[in-house]
Parts: sequence; structure tokens; C-alpha cells
Amino acid sequence: MKRILVPLPDADFDTTEVAVPWKLFRRVGHEVVFATEEGATPSCDPLLLRGVLFGQLGAEPEPRRFYEELRRDRAFERPMRWRDIDPGTFDACVLPGGHAPGMKQYLGSEALMEKVAAFAATARPLGAICHGTLLLARATDPASGKSVLYKRRTTCLPAYMERTAYFLTAWKLGRYYRTYPAYVEEEVRAALERPEQFERGPLHLTTRGTDTDDAGAFVVEDGSYVSARWPGDAYLFARKLLGRLG
Repeated sequence: MKRILVPLPDADFDTTEVAVPWKLFRRVGHEVVFATEEGATPSCDPLLLRGVLFGQLGAEPEPRRFYEELRRDRAFERPMRWRDIDPGTFDACVLPGGHAPGMKQYLGSEALMEKVAAFAATARPLGAICHGTLLLARATDPASGKSVLYKRRTTCLPAYMERTAYFLTAWKLGRYYRTYPAYVEEEVRAALERPEQFERGPLHLTTRGTDTDDAGAFVVEDGSYVSARWPGDAYLFARKLLGRLG
């Protein structure tokens, strides 16, 4: 059994990007340890459970069911505190995303960035999906003074996806889909040594991978590091990390 760390904000994380990896990790017997800033029980973005706009753009039915199971998990109900994380005691670390305002607590935490940078230095399996990649872009490697992503190949939420979601919903939800003024892709690209280290993946807006079909999914693998773009990649993302755990 391996021990996997999943840091979260108190609220507004992406349902699928947390519930799907959790389900796949627990299915094979691994321990998943959650952490929030002060140990509060976290909650996902509620719009993703009922549908962002006219019942659409939310989580798919299966990830919603996984989330209902997850809410009853003792480790989820009683997470550890970010400051108590000892990176050396975990076999893997997963950084989920989400775009709603509550994510800024997590994406902007310097204390959490230090923990993430320390874990990245262990060279153990590390995964980031969607906005979660921003934590790595912002985390500084103490040895080089550069971003943890500086030498790595990666993907993240592509600008075209973020832009499209914003334009479709801004009339109703304002800047709900624009977490920061800069697009996620812009900030992640800026953290890299060379432009070619960023991989956007195929152009599509609706095709999602599932528990039995990875045809619609895309991830980037670079040694022990796995990155993915959005909830539609969550199943493949989790499976690639499982492969690294053995």
C-alpha cells in the first residue's frame, strides 16, 4: 500500500479532479491523505454538482457518485493541516485543480508551495491537473531558484478551453471561469525554460476519457511527473500515476 498526499482548499476544488483519482487509488488499496490549510473538511465547487449553466458544464454522473462516496471517507472528513505535511512520508502527491474563487486559498499559498517544492525534490510520483499545475509553476526549487516546472515537460488547462468557458458563461456568472487575470497556460509557459516544453494536446471541448476508454484523454509524462489539462483527463491521469506507484 502506498501513501498519497492530496492538498486541497477549503472550498471550490473540481469534483472530478479529486473524486476520480481518489476512487482509482482506493480501488487498488492505496491510502489517500487529504490536507487543508487548517484541517477543515473541504467541499467541492457546488456548481459542478448541479450544473454550471442550465444544468450543463458540471461533473459527469459517475464522478458525482464517486464524490458522494468520498465525502464519507474519514481521511476526507478529517484532513491534516498544510503546515504539518512532511513530504518525505508520502509516496506520491496529486495537485487537483478548480477555477472558482475558493481555489485562490490553495493556489496562492506560499506555505503550500514550499511543501510542494520539497516533495518535487524527492523525485517521487507527482501529478498536477488543470489549475493544480499553477502550484508547481509558482513553487520555487530552492537549489536553482527557478520554478519547479522550469526543466519539465508539462500541460495544463489550455487557454482556448479557459477562454471558451468564460465567453459562454460571463453573461450569467461574470469571471467565474477566470480565476486570475492571466490564463493558466500563460503563467505555466512563463515558468518553463523553453516554449517547446509545453504541450497543449488535441483541440476539443467536449470529449472526455472514462473509466473504460482513454480515447478522449491527454496527459504529459516526464519521468515521475504527470500532468493533465482538465476533468476530461482525470481517469487517464490517475492511471498513469498508478503505473508509477507500481
